[in-house]
Formats: sequence, C-alpha cells, structure tokens
Amino acid sequence: MIKVLDRLLLLLFSFVILIASVILLFAAFGLISFEQAGTFAHNVYYNMDTAIGFIVVTLIVALISIRFIYISVRRGKASVPSIDQRTEFGDIRISLDTVENLALKAAGRTRGVKDLRARVKVNQSGLEIVIRSIVDGESSIPQLTEEMQANVKRHIEDITGIPVAFVSVFIANVQQQSAPSFKSRVE
Repeated sequence: MIKVLDRLLLLLFSFVILIASVILLFAAFGLISFEQAGTFAHNVYYNMDTAIGFIVVTLIVALISIRFIYISVRRGKASVPSIDQRTEFGDIRISLDTVENLALKAAGRTRGVKDLRARVKVNQSGLEIVIRSIVDGESSIPQLTEEMQANVKRHIEDITGIPVAFVSVFIANVQQQSAPSFKSRVE
C-alpha cells in the first residue's frame, strides 16, 4: 500500500514540477510578461485568496519532497529476502535464493528428472518448497517424487538447520523422446 501511495505522490510531484518548469520556461522566453509576473507576486503578498492557494500548493510540494528525501536516505531492509536466525555467536541470514539452489541440487540427485525449478516460501512451521520437474517417463512417478521430497527435505535441514514443513513436487510433463535421425546418402 505504501509503495502505491509513493508512486501516486511521485506522479503528483512530477506534474507539479513539470508545470512549474513550463511556467519558468515561458517566463524565460518572454511569453509571460514581467507585468504579469509582478501582478502574480503582488497578489501572493496582498490578496488572501491567491496567498492561501499558493501556500497550500507550496506546502504540499514541500511535504512530498521531504517524503522522497526520507525514502532516499533511510536504511531500508535488504532487497534480497532472507531467513534470519540468531545463534549464541550472532545472526545468520540465508537468502531464499540459496535455499532454492540447495533444493535444486538435492532434487537433481534423483534419477529420471530434468528441467528442475524450485520456489521457497517461509511459513510459521518451516519452509514450504515447491519443486517443478519434467520426468523421463521410464520410472515410477510416485517413487521419483517421494525420493525427491525426502532428498530435498533432508538436504535443506542438514545444510541450513531450518525445518522444512513440506516439499511439494509438481510433475509438469514427460520428456519427449526425440525421433531417431537418419542420414541420407548422396550418390
């Protein structure tokens, strides 16, 4: 929600700056006369309606500017999602990409699987790992998936120390056998 609000504020801020830039360019090229600019400045000082409108717009632009300055200098969270653990020696941060690669490595040890992809989510009860694979069609799919689930769960828990809640395996397809190629003879 905050990102959407910041985008809207950026859009509004950009329009205000664009309008101010066009007005200043018109003034620089003489399309807005000195008398008109002087009249506007006089109205800002002496006409309450013009002054209130000018103050409101200026305050809104100033507040948006302060918001953008704050966003640009604040220390944000690391952009890489990670799993944080605390030990007696300090903090450990393991990125979700690392866990995905470990899951792919463990799943790749299963014979008969190709084109592996992994997705990891963090849950209260542990990690939720989804493995997508293509199988060769020569082995039993239930046996392949059980072996893959056990390998992934064991490997992730041994390497990272993070409990794995469940490993879901999605078999996307069966690998197509390529047709044998025949060499043509030229006489």
